Amino acid sequence: MKKSKQIFLNEVTGRVDKQDRLSPRCMETENNVQEPLAAMKICVKCQQSRPLKQFLPRSGRKAGPTRRRGTCRTCRKEAQRLEKLEKRNASAKQDRKERPATSPAESQPSGVQQSHSASSAPVLRPTRQGFIRMRGKTDSGRGWYQEIDPELAYTLVRENAAVVVNRHTIRRIYGNKEFRRLILTRDNYTCYFCGNYGDTIDHLLPRSKGGHTTPVNCVCACNECNQSKANTDLNEFLLTFE
Repeated sequence: MKKSKQIFLNEVTGRVDKQDRLSPRCMETENNVQEPLAAMKICVKCQQSRPLKQFLPRSGRKAGPTRRRGTCRTCRKEAQRLEKLEKRNASAKQDRKERPATSPAESQPSGVQQSHSASSAPVLRPTRQGFIRMRGKTDSGRGWYQEIDPELAYTLVRENAAVVVNRHTIRRIYGNKEFRRLILTRDNYTCYFCGNYGDTIDHLLPRSKGGHTTPVNCVCACNECNQSKANTDLNEFLLTFE
């Protein structure tokens, strides 16, 4: 009779051995019925003896029907979970670095006269074509790209609406829905002009007069004040409350 190579469990070391036997080693049950012993392997991480099927098969020079890698399925899943958690924490940390924290005291402007010089903005240089690249994401997560005037780029960075990616590129921080939620939450849903409940956003310096949609230039306003102010200058509109 031709001998066949079988797999056995070494009771002393707990490792899988290959031996040439006529029949596999068996274990006796309570009914004295002999059943073959399952192939086992010790995990190199948890040091637990587990079935051979929980280990990935080897490839290359070490490949074989019974050659398996050293980490069991449970340890592999735990390692994947920890890796995803580390990536998520690193991504959140990077977002916190790029996104400036705007407090109500800092973002509430005292007036509309602001310097538009590039000295207060981070170092940005126009491309050879004379523009600055701006990119961002829509509310659905789709990326977009735009070429803007350098002066507008300086203003967006200075008023905490964008961050510098490199010397030719900036990135918008907020999407439309996120920006609206930021302004209303920052101002506690209180109208900047009359103090009543507000759920709309108004520009202190109207866009028709050069204002931009930034945390510095936008405030919470009630619907009545928003409609009444329209494109009126801030100082002129505030005189109506005196």
